[in-house]
Amino acid sequence: MAVPLFNLALDLSVSRLCLGTMTFGEQNSVSESFRLLDHAFDAGINFFDSAEMYPVPQRADTQGRSEEYLGRWVRDRKIPRDRVVLATKVSGPSGQMTWIRDGPKCLDAWNISKAIDNSLLRLRTDYIDLFQIHWPDRYVPMFGEFEYDPTHQYSAITIEEQLEALGRAVASGKIRYVGLSNETPYGVMKYLHVAERVPSYPKVVSVQNCYSLLCRTFDSGVAECCHHERISLLAYSPLAMGILSGKYFLPDGGPPDARLNLFKGRYSEGESRYNLSNSIVTAAIMGYLKIAGKYGLHPVALAIAFVLRHPLVASAIFGATKRRQLEEVLDACNVELSPEIVAEINQIHANYPNPCP
Repeated sequence: MAVPLFNLALDLSVSRLCLGTMTFGEQNSVSESFRLLDHAFDAGINFFDSAEMYPVPQRADTQGRSEEYLGRWVRDRKIPRDRVVLATKVSGPSGQMTWIRDGPKCLDAWNISKAIDNSLLRLRTDYIDLFQIHWPDRYVPMFGEFEYDPTHQYSAITIEEQLEALGRAVASGKIRYVGLSNETPYGVMKYLHVAERVPSYPKVVSVQNCYSLLCRTFDSGVAECCHHERISLLAYSPLAMGILSGKYFLPDGGPPDARLNLFKGRYSEGESRYNLSNSIVTAAIMGYLKIAGKYGLHPVALAIAFVLRHPLVASAIFGATKRRQLEEVLDACNVELSPEIVAEINQIHANYPNPCP
């Protein structure tokens, strides 16, 4: 059964599963990446997500490889450009990635324009279907943080300047649609209100936020904005960096090349967010694994099917380093969760709400 499609925007139909590429160029070689892309495409996945900073963990000597591998695959396989949907992201302010435009220090018009041009070169394409702001220019709690501290606020680039730069890119044909990522209800509505005032400013069509059995914070505020404004959720990390597969709970602690094992001590963002030494996190995971076992479901199928049943989810963005992992996710497209399963999931969530925000 082919992966079903979803109309994300006018003339933009995306598969309900999106293959994320942030392992390409680090955990996956060119040939391995191509094989994964081949299998995903043959199964009906037409939607591929990248970012200028990928792969992760981010390093100066690998930055941009994920986009490069994706672009080479489209070119080498001679795939008609209109048969794939390419999404990528511009990095927000970071004091760590000095190799990306000296930080980047901010997300102003110059940084946005340079990012678009460089991504077009790496992707070897004339246009990007969905160009997303990876995280806000302003201070917001994210990547595992959940409390807003007003004292952390700093001077930010205006949304007007960002939308003007994005509008110029749309008008010139470099990008088709604009999306946000790691955004808040305030941010989503602010972008919409500013765009309403100026006809040349593009309207946001999607928000790429974390959503999984372990992180349902989207439902607390952003969901209402998306529902009323007809914006779709692109749910990233539906498997919570693989921990919902149960592999880290095997007697041997999981394969040595599993991301949290392979990069132990070198990937602070992932390790802090998906902290397996946290008893609340592990209790929640064990509860979901128990539900999967009780109903004869693969844990991956339970996790992916839960995300796809959300009425605002256009696509679930997942990663895979092996064909077997890809097939497990593809199989989940055929799974429908019964009311009984959903009720048990919600009970676990009530006991351990959002342990990995």
